[in-house]
Amino acid sequence: ATGGSAGIGVQLLQDPRTQNVVVMGTSGPAATAGINTGDIILEVNGENMEGATAEVVAAKCRGEPGGKVEVLIRRGNNGDKVMKESTERISLTRAKIKVNPVEASTFVSSSGKKIGLLKVPSFSTETARQIVDGLRSVSSNGDKVDALAIDLRGNVGGYMPAGVDVAKLFLPPRAHIIAEVDKAGAIKGYDADGIGAETSLPVYLLVDQRTASAAEIFAAALQDNQRAVVVGTTKTFGKGRIQNVQPLENGSGVAVTKARYVTPSGRDLHGVGIKPNREPAKCETDDSALTCLADIV
Repeated sequence: ATGGSAGIGVQLLQDPRTQNVVVMGTSGPAATAGINTGDIILEVNGENMEGATAEVVAAKCRGEPGGKVEVLIRRGNNGDKVMKESTERISLTRAKIKVNPVEASTFVSSSGKKIGLLKVPSFSTETARQIVDGLRSVSSNGDKVDALAIDLRGNVGGYMPAGVDVAKLFLPPRAHIIAEVDKAGAIKGYDADGIGAETSLPVYLLVDQRTASAAEIFAAALQDNQRAVVVGTTKTFGKGRIQNVQPLENGSGVAVTKARYVTPSGRDLHGVGIKPNREPAKCETDDSALTCLADIV
């Protein structure tokens, strides 16, 4: 819940397989209070959240800075460490949550190639501009890179249009990016407009099981257009639905599915995810991009 006036610092997704709302990342109050990746939110301020979507739970957590929020969580899978399943009630204070920016750097691969690395922690209205700046940064002083690695591990998405805008930076004119298909079958397509900032360098996308939503839109667009090689040891999360929170008279809300996303090759990723093109020997969340791309580039 990182939008609105203030939140508690959790990135949430609804697992399409279990329907549980799962914590995919923490910062601020949630991290300080000991909420972990993999924890499941069961209640917010005493209201049962079982069966609710991530959008509903996030809306319940948002409010005025300094306000109190009480959540009941069930401990889940924290990375590679499976914790004993138990419930815990935690009180938090809402705060302004800072969105982490894109980080740009370079490294030399095991084969001696210079690789530009862009770590994209989430998608926001600033992401496309930050990536353009990052591309300039890794090729500064005329010292060009041989390939580009974009790290989407742990990126649960965020602002959907940003996924489209970032895809445009790497695709040629008229390339299909994503389509929204509503309940009536009406299709709204998003295509590249020819203002790509980098359409020739080899691109490698690092993903994991937490890569979701807008990050999957971006990754699938580049994969389906054969513009990038997706690298990871597991499929991505599989979030492919557009949902709005419809307020009810009693003050609660219900999530209404408006449409589904379809990739350029016709895939519906919801509950399925993206299968990587290459599976490295080692590429856990804490491993470096150099480790993930060993023997690949």
